[in-house]
Amino acid sequence: MQKRTERQREIVARLRGGMVQSVTGLAAELAVSDETIRRELRILEEQGVIIREHGGARLAAQIFEGPLIQRMEENAEAKMRIARAAAPFVSDGMIVFIDSGTTSCFIAKQLVDCKSLTIITNSLQVAADLGGINDNCLFLAAGQMDYDYRAFSDHTAQQYVGGFTPHLSILSVGAIHVDRGLMDFHPGEAAMSRIAYATSERVLLGADASKFGRYGLIHTAPLDAVGILVTDKPLDDDYSRAFAHAEVVIA
Repeated sequence: MQKRTERQREIVARLRGGMVQSVTGLAAELAVSDETIRRELRILEEQGVIIREHGGARLAAQIFEGPLIQRMEENAEAKMRIARAAAPFVSDGMIVFIDSGTTSCFIAKQLVDCKSLTIITNSLQVAADLGGINDNCLFLAAGQMDYDYRAFSDHTAQQYVGGFTPHLSILSVGAIHVDRGLMDFHPGEAAMSRIAYATSERVLLGADASKFGRYGLIHTAPLDAVGILVTDKPLDDDYSRAFAHAEVVIA
């Protein structure tokens, strides 16, 4: 039952971009048979989560990002690869802002051997992982806590973060579109991203392949604001051209 539940969660995650996904494509990505996917889609349709279309399915309605724990489980293997590839961009003594996105949380866990970092973050998870070790100096942006995100992103937290000038900001993103740029689903987190893009010497964006080609609720920045893109799959031609200015790392 747990395996089935995890598979259904993965199917929903792949449908979050708002586009129709084919049965054959989902089966290939999840390494199961077409019939297994059809069976899972029937269950999800009965629950009102998806709408089945000829040869595939789409979400019945836009699903916004859920609580941190749930999102940490989605595409976890890809996020771990991204985190390992992103970690070498952080060196001892750097001033680093790390946002509260799940990919950023994965990256933070890979920085536990770095020394004398100055960490600015609005994430309790990042603060717990990197604060109090290796002579790090931690600045936690606080205010009203968002319990789903385990983070602070209200006006008080935004104003606090805006006072720093990081060498590097490590950011996650809700959606990437070649025409619409970088987008997010949470207004406060989107505002935090805008501040980071404006104040940082350089921005590292960690984004797995599921984020490309989807739409988010709120625009945060143009694609050319990204200095380093770390992702888990090679970019198609459109996105290769869109990120030609950036250092692109395929984990």
